[in-house]
Amino acid sequence: MSRRTVEVLIIGAGASGLMCALTAGYRGRSVLVLEHTKKVGRKILMSGGGRCNFTHLHSSPVNFLSNNPHFCKSALSRYTPQHFVDMVDRHGIEYHEKTPGQLFCNESSKEILTMLTTECDWAGVKIETEVSVQSLTQIDSGFIVETSTGSIQCESLVVASGGLSIPNGGATGFAYVVANQFGLPVTPRRAALVPFTLQPDILTPLKELSGTAQDARVSCSGMSFLEPILFTHRGISGPGVLQISSYWQPGEPVEIDLLPNISIEDRLKEARSSTPKQSIERVLSEQMSRRLAQVLCSLWGFSGVIGDYSNDKIESLSTKLHHWQVKPSGTEGYRTAEVTIGGVETQAISQKTMEVKNIPGLYFIGESLDVTGHLGGHNFQWAWASGNAAGEVV
Repeated sequence: MSRRTVEVLIIGAGASGLMCALTAGYRGRSVLVLEHTKKVGRKILMSGGGRCNFTHLHSSPVNFLSNNPHFCKSALSRYTPQHFVDMVDRHGIEYHEKTPGQLFCNESSKEILTMLTTECDWAGVKIETEVSVQSLTQIDSGFIVETSTGSIQCESLVVASGGLSIPNGGATGFAYVVANQFGLPVTPRRAALVPFTLQPDILTPLKELSGTAQDARVSCSGMSFLEPILFTHRGISGPGVLQISSYWQPGEPVEIDLLPNISIEDRLKEARSSTPKQSIERVLSEQMSRRLAQVLCSLWGFSGVIGDYSNDKIESLSTKLHHWQVKPSGTEGYRTAEVTIGGVETQAISQKTMEVKNIPGLYFIGESLDVTGHLGGHNFQWAWASGNAAGEVV
């Protein structure tokens, strides 16, 4: 079988890979994208409950975790959320701001994927699916890539294969294998933006709350997020938990303020004066669901009517509600994690071009790198920005 030649070969047809492809294609480069699964952009399709939270209007470097926090600044400043919104607008995709800054499609995430593949088509990009990479070899003029469909020679090789999160969406550790082959350091990796699991002693009494949500402030390791939590049959989830999971380390407790916007101590004392015969569960149910109030009171051993509560007892209950200490047993892992924390060490990568500093023509973009965004569209923005940065130079 004869060897094919292309100027730019991109491994991975996800968000960053497609953005890199269309950007390079519009520069007149011959671009081929290889995807090892049957469909391109599977994580795009799965995101945002099928409506794709495609960016965050206020995305900035403070929304990202990395051992090298300055690395993401250049790419993010050169390709902003507005740049992507402009493309969405050109394609007539209708969207809405679900919570401040978070943009979702009105209809379907398929619209974002169709937009990207259409742009790739207009830019002359070729995309091939169900093609696996078997080996990579560096040569003087670039790289030779052996695949399941034959040999390909390229000048620029872009690794856009993502991280380990959501393996049923096609995730693999391919990028780390390539990094290891070329002697590039890879930081420790773990699942992030992921639900917590709980030990049976606390999970059992909370199980009947499965599906119950509550506004909360969740804190750990000096970070805090004011977002809802969700009780599940395995533990706790919801935006607040997913956010703090990126900062949590095994064995650490997580503090949850279940009533972050009020002083429940003041409310309980007011109720003791005005409605002393009300049950404590009834008083709390004015601030949360009745079921949540009942389960928490049972869990913590509070019962009876509010009129019988001393100041000390009210203070004790208030402390529980505002400073609930929960020690997760772990997380649900990569199976449900939205992203992977850690990746190819960015000190080895040019922050302007995403090119490996000592290996001309080799690039890493997107989730393969040690750059991880907060929940809410930031990780997509990193995919667009890093893909654009590489696409402008490959």
